[in-house]
Amino acid sequence: MNRKKEFSKFYDEYINKIYRFIFLKVNSEEIAKDLCSETFLRGWEAYKENPNIKNPSAFLYRIAQNLVIDYYREKDKVNFVSTEASNLVDPQPGLEEKIMKKTDLELVKSALVQLKDEYQNVIIWHYLDDLSIPETAKLLGKTEENTRVLLHRALRALKNEVNKRIIRES
Repeated sequence: MNRKKEFSKFYDEYINKIYRFIFLKVNSEEIAKDLCSETFLRGWEAYKENPNIKNPSAFLYRIAQNLVIDYYREKDKVNFVSTEASNLVDPQPGLEEKIMKKTDLELVKSALVQLKDEYQNVIIWHYLDDLSIPETAKLLGKTEENTRVLLHRALRALKNEVNKRIIRES
């Protein structure tokens, strides 16, 4: 199989996940689309030079994460996602319904953006993008055990933030 076809499979498999990851970080469809395009453009350029990428998911997420960091450095902005944003099309039908049954989606989203970046990433990758602990660990550059601990701490921090918001609204 030629390189273009191989990379096009990566694109098809990861485009929605990479877009959602970026969108949750920048809160703008236009900017998310631009950064997502740039992610795949840079990915393609690197892939042409070295087609032996062992973990395309980690490879693309790392590019996306670096582009988001660069975006905020250049714009000198605060990483904030509005709770009013999100016409996000979820590639996993039913996920939003599940979340809505457990708690208010807007409340969770507003709490999520208050967490530190590493906590946001581990929650997004594991729960929204449905990556396994080993895949998430590779993206984070941590052991599986450290990733489980990080995920546990991130969920606890998210729960605490949601509870604070519920109390404030009461």
